[in-house]
Amino acid sequence: MVRKKLRNSTKKAQTVEQAWSLFKDTISYTSQNSFMSVKFPHLYQIVPSFLKIITGIMKLLKHFNWTWIGILTPDDDNSLTFVKILKERIEQNGACIEFIEIFDQINTLTHERVAQINETIHNSSANVIIGLFNREDSWGIILSNACQKIPGRVWIIISDMDYQVIHLVNLGYKNSTLLFSRVKKNIPSFLKFIREVKPIIFPNHWIAEYWWTGLCKGNCPQSIRRYCSRDEGLTFLFPCDYAHFANSYYIYNAVYALAHALRDMLFSGSAQTTGWNGDRSTLSDYLPWKLHHYLKNVHFKNVLGEDINFDENGDLPIEYSITNLIFLPNGTVQHEIVGGYKPYAAPGEDFTINENMIVWEASFAQIPPESRCSQSCAPGYRKLTKEGKPVCCYNCIPCPSGEISNETDMDNCMKCPEDQWPNEKRDVCVPKMIIFLSHEEPLGIILTLIIIFFFLITAVILGIFIKYQDTPIVRSNNRNLSYILLVSLMLCFLCALIFIGHPEEVTCIFRQTAFGITFSISLSSVLAKTITVVIAFQATKPGSKLRKWMGSRVSYFIILSCSLLQVLICLVWLGTATPFPHQNIQSEIGTILIECNEGSAIAFYCVLGYLGFLASISFIVAFLARNLPDSFNEAKHITFSMLMFCSVWVSFIPTYLSTKGKYMVAVEIFAILASSSGILGCIFIPKCHIILLRPDRNNRKYIITK
Repeated sequence: MVRKKLRNSTKKAQTVEQAWSLFKDTISYTSQNSFMSVKFPHLYQIVPSFLKIITGIMKLLKHFNWTWIGILTPDDDNSLTFVKILKERIEQNGACIEFIEIFDQINTLTHERVAQINETIHNSSANVIIGLFNREDSWGIILSNACQKIPGRVWIIISDMDYQVIHLVNLGYKNSTLLFSRVKKNIPSFLKFIREVKPIIFPNHWIAEYWWTGLCKGNCPQSIRRYCSRDEGLTFLFPCDYAHFANSYYIYNAVYALAHALRDMLFSGSAQTTGWNGDRSTLSDYLPWKLHHYLKNVHFKNVLGEDINFDENGDLPIEYSITNLIFLPNGTVQHEIVGGYKPYAAPGEDFTINENMIVWEASFAQIPPESRCSQSCAPGYRKLTKEGKPVCCYNCIPCPSGEISNETDMDNCMKCPEDQWPNEKRDVCVPKMIIFLSHEEPLGIILTLIIIFFFLITAVILGIFIKYQDTPIVRSNNRNLSYILLVSLMLCFLCALIFIGHPEEVTCIFRQTAFGITFSISLSSVLAKTITVVIAFQATKPGSKLRKWMGSRVSYFIILSCSLLQVLICLVWLGTATPFPHQNIQSEIGTILIECNEGSAIAFYCVLGYLGFLASISFIVAFLARNLPDSFNEAKHITFSMLMFCSVWVSFIPTYLSTKGKYMVAVEIFAILASSSGILGCIFIPKCHIILLRPDRNNRKYIITK
């Protein structure tokens, strides 16, 4: 039984050579056509599609921030498809392609066509050119001419041709050439195979001749170099060079992938139930429909210990190296691997690049070189695309008010949070400046001093009136009303202090209400004084019925009733829409204004309107009584004071509405001070003048005769 199995195994193994010939089109080790798997679903590619390298190219462009690209490509379908997808990816990542030059790869490039390509590159501002080449001669012709005539370009070369650039160093290449190529790996025992194989076994005479010619040259080690009895012509590539060529490694994997698939198929249990009886003549009918299953699931370790298996697209995992071709002055070239790309690696580990190892061309103005249509927009600016130009060509404009850009080349600026504002450079948001009418700032200090000054002046006048309370000038026109008016004016000056400082909940409640109530008391007192003058003058007439209204009760009633009505208005205001502290971020650019929200604008203007009503009544009554004898009234003084009061508050409203920020508070304080000082000055200063400077007039005789 054992011998029978061995004979069967030997017999099956002899079919491998025929199987390879039958399925040489099933496994491809050179094709990188992205559509082969679509047209041929049972095709397995040892060298994956070109499309897998696009992501690596994009990572390289993004790493160096190259956004202005030129492309050279042959006119075959595979290359054009590659360029189409590459163009889409470049544009999706915000970069642009300045030109795409397509050349004929079948026919020899003419001097005219090469000159056209060189002219395009020369007129281009793109410093990075991606070249896709399938033939060595096209690479040599185009690059040698372009490099010689147009320095200062970075060439990113992509090719599925596995050849050595060392033979092309005399064509004018310069540094800054980066080559995307498959990773080259040394196959153990490869040189031993070269030394021991007999070329005569190859069926193609050209292959045997090529093999003998290569082994006669100096590229191979002395230990495996063959003795040649005749001088062979030079060959372009040498067998010993293939020890480190990528194709050798992938051909090696292709052979072993097929061998493992055949082994799995021929020695599987299911193979015993198939229609193949071991006859080579029927192998071609048996293998096509059976082998694909095993190729799809093949999984083995090669001699390097690497896992070999096909993915869902029929491709093997592959690695790319990024090689810097350094052309030395002595005419030789040095291949320096400066990075790599692993399409199947985890994100963050798939792309590597070492800038320090790259040798750049000396003509570059900066290292690493730039390739941009427009200079970068610094933070604080945004891009504005030029009309009719690609998105990479733009102007840099400053961010608008309230917005920043904290990175270079931002398409749009970002708005700062409501409590923040751009700094001077508009590249970072900083906390807004909090402002209010403070006691520590110059304006607050000046207003505070003015308030204190007028308060003290009023207190002094009150003291003068109290000291000279028995004099005729004080006793005339009801001295108690004068005391009430002076005290209320002192409170009016003091309530202005509530408007200065950081707004709090308590101060916001008392600001307008205290102002409204104290002013209503002041105006009620003025109104009472005016009515008292009128009643006193009329009561002196014979038979007047107004004698019974003489006295202080009428005056107190006027003050109390008028003031209580204002108190009622304020209570309704506080009960329905209480004022509260508010952060106003819209009043001034870059600031947060801490202010008191009045709660109800209607209530605020009702308070002002009521004060205006009292002032108007006092003005009218005083104006009508202005011609009464001076000995009995102060109507002229009251008329002037009310005229001044009304003028201040009428002009206050438009000024208040047109002012912003803390200056609105300052305007209201000024109105309080101006109107209060107007009443104080017009009514009491003339009397103080007589009391202090003209005491000779402060007597009953003078007042009566006057």
